[in-house]
Amino acid sequence: MFLGVRIAATSLWASPEVVTVEQASVEVGRSPGWIRRRLGVEQRARFHGLPEVQAAHAARPILERHGAPDLLLNASATPRQLIPDTAVFVARELGLDGIPAYSIHATCLSFVVALRHAAALVAAGLHRRVLVVSSEISTGQVDPSEPESAALLGDGAAAALVTAPEGDEGLLAWVMHTHPAGAEFTEYRGAGVAHPPSDPRTTLADNRFHMNGPAIYRMARKRVADLLDEVRDLTGLSPGDFDLVVPHQASGNALASLPRYGFDPDRVVDIVGEYGNCIAASIPMALAHADARGRISRGDTVLLLGTGAGLSVAAAVLRW
Repeated sequence: MFLGVRIAATSLWASPEVVTVEQASVEVGRSPGWIRRRLGVEQRARFHGLPEVQAAHAARPILERHGAPDLLLNASATPRQLIPDTAVFVARELGLDGIPAYSIHATCLSFVVALRHAAALVAAGLHRRVLVVSSEISTGQVDPSEPESAALLGDGAAAALVTAPEGDEGLLAWVMHTHPAGAEFTEYRGAGVAHPPSDPRTTLADNRFHMNGPAIYRMARKRVADLLDEVRDLTGLSPGDFDLVVPHQASGNALASLPRYGFDPDRVVDIVGEYGNCIAASIPMALAHADARGRISRGDTVLLLGTGAGLSVAAAVLRW
């Protein structure tokens, strides 16, 4: 598989309000040392607002430099509301009128899935300029009695503009597998028909995020190894061949485990200490962070890698 596309621009935004590890320790009842050891988080942003505002903060620098897109994809897991789609509000916040706007929701893998979608549309000539935005707000969604997720998840947004290539840039491979045996490991049960707000049996716990981190890690470890074998079979690239690895910022321990698969730690983008786990925004935020610091050059081979609720695993290989 090869889709000739170019990521023409990236950008990230996070609120200037920061929750330090010391503040988080008070909120979740665990010591700063416990948070650092278990989660790798030193601080994270906290945003008191709506996801479309965050998204617009991230996307405006791209629009100012490159102009309006002809398609807007919202790749996020935390919606503004169920109807209308969050993409509608992002478009309104950005002053975009008339272009199609809709969401792609694959939890933490939403950006990776949206990137493939955008690449296919651009390569097919159906769109020329696709703006992909991921904006996640965990504030108010987590359960403080579950310190692992409450101290880990942060707020943030990122955007990327996908266009036709100017050279040999492209999506070299894309792989995703979903294993429903892990469906209950990561949940937000409320707001749907299973637990509607009007049902007296719906509890506050149903309307908060829940995560079984150890179970996810145990299940994902083997699935990621198999995924990387498949990437190698498709591309001929082993973990040591990538110029840059942009993983989902699942946790400090998850990122620390990547060298076991053969990745060079110096080529892995690790921003979990600064931003926490920003769900679907984590991968594009890490990509934009590396791009802004000159860690990616045209012609580099870049691996996007992550896991999502379901349990799903996915990888995308880019020639930058």
